Amino acid sequence: MAVAAIIGLAAGCSKENLETKFANQETKIETFVTNQMASNDTATVKYNGGTTILTIVPGEGDSLATDGVITFYYAGYVFNSASVSSSNLFTTNKEEIATAASWNTSGENQYEALTVRLSEADFVKGLKNGLPGLKAGDEAYILFSGKYGFGDKVLGTIPANSALVYHVWVESISNE
Repeated sequence: MAVAAIIGLAAGCSKENLETKFANQETKIETFVTNQMASNDTATVKYNGGTTILTIVPGEGDSLATDGVITFYYAGYVFNSASVSSSNLFTTNKEEIATAASWNTSGENQYEALTVRLSEADFVKGLKNGLPGLKAGDEAYILFSGKYGFGDKVLGTIPANSALVYHVWVESISNE
């Protein structure tokens, strides 16, 4: 019985540590947002299901619905401080970002805008929560704690339970 109690206590500590980690990530996200808002008078912020959407360049027209189609460029970063840096870049389809990060850009068709129907997209929860409401022409940061990312799985250069930020440039949307 003592062994079961120790295992239960260890599991409780682990969950508590994970919740503390997520809370710390959310604090860093809010610091990032506050800094961006202070330096950009056109920036706006929205929240949706644990995701923070910081629009730094507003677009025009209709907002993307949850079953709409979006065409966009993106750059995904592991968010482990209150800033975004090319050293934490893990994915992009925007050639200028890849070049700035010294990535090999010789592959064919790897730097084209992605077009997806949001209701059919296989995105992590944080990204999927951050896209509805965006407009054509928007440039935005979609930020979320590890709670809404890849969870306890290590994925390539992304550590388990990592906070993530996607910098997105919306080319077009359609709600038809």
